[in-house]
Amino acid sequence: MTTRGEERRVVFRSVDDAPGSTLESPAALPGGVAEALVSLVASNRAGRGLSSLCAPSFFERALPLLERARDVVIVTGFFIPACIAPETDGPGGSVVLGRALERLGKKVRIVTDVLCFDAVSACSSSVGGPSVLSVSSSGAMLTDGGDLLVFIERVGRASDGRYYNMRREDITRWVVPLDDTALTALARGIPVLGVGDGGNEAGMGYFRELFPSVLPDFAECCSVVPSTCALPVDVSSWGAYALAAALSVRNGRWLGHTDDEEIAMLRAMCDAGAVDGVTRRRDLSVDQFPRDEILGVVRGIRSVCPD
Repeated sequence: MTTRGEERRVVFRSVDDAPGSTLESPAALPGGVAEALVSLVASNRAGRGLSSLCAPSFFERALPLLERARDVVIVTGFFIPACIAPETDGPGGSVVLGRALERLGKKVRIVTDVLCFDAVSACSSSVGGPSVLSVSSSGAMLTDGGDLLVFIERVGRASDGRYYNMRREDITRWVVPLDDTALTALARGIPVLGVGDGGNEAGMGYFRELFPSVLPDFAECCSVVPSTCALPVDVSSWGAYALAAALSVRNGRWLGHTDDEEIAMLRAMCDAGAVDGVTRRRDLSVDQFPRDEILGVVRGIRSVCPD
């Protein structure tokens, strides 16, 4: 895999050069906003390589999907079998983005599996976020409607039909295959948005053709689950925070979260048993990034949307 500090960046000449499904016209952001968000959440800070694919146009591609949706289903929760616990990345971003959408008058449901439910539910409850549902199969996810499906740090199957973590360990027996819903949604004409940081998440199949060159040592473990639009970032929750900030800029008011709420979510997840997915410790950290570095990113994102 790419080592920390190395970077392979692929720049698409235009929105339509990027791989993936045909999209509606991108939503414009004021000059420099999308660029600032990329620098904050997709600078290859963790050295994993995937975020080197990110471009400012990706935020402008995702915004129409979020803005036009009325009934949003957000899927999250990544279980760490070695710790018998879910990880801290994913729930926070799902809650912050989901709450931002609720503040815009949209219906939002966060969906996870039983192994991750306690941590995801605690995270959302800690800041008054959307309702969280536990489901045992993908078939139950769109039965009550939904006109946009969002995956945030949810594992997606690889080309061999198995599921892998960042250590290339096969975790299939622990996975409830909620990523199957992506194919159902796309077949029904429901757009799918994926947010990931490693390549093995649902929706990252958007970049499937680029994995051999960008993630040569991990390509076989990467997800082939497709999406209408995908956002490759350093930490998945940070990508969702940035989307909430982009919505804030478009609506002229802050829809995201505060420093105190970030800490509240981290504490709630840890109290519910969640661990850092990289260090595998129950700390106030995400993907090995400590609290102070996380807060620095949160503040930087907040600064993009002036009062």
